Amino acid sequence: MDKKSVATGIIFITIAIILGAFGAHGLKGLVSTEKIGSFEVGVRYQMYHGLGLFVIGLQASKFSFQLKWIYFFLFVGTILFSVSIYFLAIQEILGVSLPFLGPITPLGGSLLIVGWIIFLVQILRSKV
Repeated sequence: MDKKSVATGIIFITIAIILGAFGAHGLKGLVSTEKIGSFEVGVRYQMYHGLGLFVIGLQASKFSFQLKWIYFFLFVGTILFSVSIYFLAIQEILGVSLPFLGPITPLGGSLLIVGWIIFLVQILRSKV
């Protein structure tokens, strides 16, 4: 087991549940339906990648390779992708304009893709 991946996964999952409830109940009437939908996309991807890190971390001892780079790309990618979406969705409430976050979201998504591709390549290369 890789405790760091498991713990990060649990933290991502817990925060996704909290933010999902906030998005579903706390944002109604404060931002547009479109912004709530965007917020929910951030929550969904955070949940998916939290679950991914949790499962990968639980199975780490079965892999013949290190998880260092996979963890890095999934962790940083999730933070950049989801957090940028959260702030873009609530920028009106905060009373600020955060257009610089727009390019951060696809950067985070790209890092997530790279992390999963690295994992796939490592799985395909492994003897187990």
